[in-house]
Amino acid sequence: MSQFIQLHLLTSYAPSNLNRDDLGRPKTAKMGGFDRLRVSSQSLKRHWRTSDLFEQAMQGELGIRTKRFGHQIFEALTAGGVKEKDAEAWASSIAGVFGKGKKDALEIEQLAHISPAEQDAALSLAAVLAAENRAPNSDELNLLKAEQTAVDIALFGRMLASSPAFNVEAACQVAHAISVHSVVVEDDYFTAVDDLNSGKADAGSAHIGEQGFAAALFYSYICINKTLLVENLGGDETLANRAIRALTEAAVKVSPTGKQNSFASRAYASFVLAEKGEQQPRQLSVAFLKPVQEDDQGEAAVSALVTQAEKFDRVYGDCADARYSLNAFTGEGSLAELLSFVAE
Repeated sequence: MSQFIQLHLLTSYAPSNLNRDDLGRPKTAKMGGFDRLRVSSQSLKRHWRTSDLFEQAMQGELGIRTKRFGHQIFEALTAGGVKEKDAEAWASSIAGVFGKGKKDALEIEQLAHISPAEQDAALSLAAVLAAENRAPNSDELNLLKAEQTAVDIALFGRMLASSPAFNVEAACQVAHAISVHSVVVEDDYFTAVDDLNSGKADAGSAHIGEQGFAAALFYSYICINKTLLVENLGGDETLANRAIRALTEAAVKVSPTGKQNSFASRAYASFVLAEKGEQQPRQLSVAFLKPVQEDDQGEAAVSALVTQAEKFDRVYGDCADARYSLNAFTGEGSLAELLSFVAE
């Protein structure tokens, strides 16, 4: 049986536009017949994965997600004295290991997640080719690694259409964050003034614009299959625990960066319910199918969340073997204890 760690978070954001749609307005979704504010799971994972907090905690264990690895190889080859034309051809061959190459370019067609071991192998090969002034052979292009997987690849997975044997099944699932109450997206009408305009000849604004925003208390859900994570990391449970700890802290502390300069809407989670066990995972979004409408939204949302967990336990039996909660609304629990709980 797999062991699962589930995190249920409530995070309150002041007026903001954290995650925009194609029109630049905050993303929304309809739930329970009401419009809710939404932050996509893609946005959340990206900001956690690339945060200073996560990168410092997992230094040396993270991959890169890019189409442009060929440029890095090209620069390594030319720095080693390889002629530009040869360097382009050889770099394209190496980059092509990770995805289909674009015609007459060093980029590949799709973003590829490349582990540190694969980066080192590719750069080491470039150094050999430069020293011997020759093209790579087919055996040397076996750069993909089934082992030594990066932590972020082990958590969030990897798909290589051209080399499916080296795909990695994600050990972490992240739901779109959604407001526990209904929302109406508002418009912020703003103007900008030219500092060198004295106003004597033209007192008007130099720029006029508008942008959408809304404030919300979000419910977020994360499910980590610890058994699969350890397997993805070659059986290294210590590294898996470090990854779980770092991801949990990032999820609690790191905010999406959309329009932060305009709204400064940085927030820590105000409530976290962590669960561990071998039971089939389930999220608790149903607790908010009816929008929270009480004046004290924080207390009401916590009560709805905890009550729903208890109701699931009564109907299905215990849905977790152990639980720990942190409540910044009341000042109960601590981040240190939460991190110890998820990583033990």
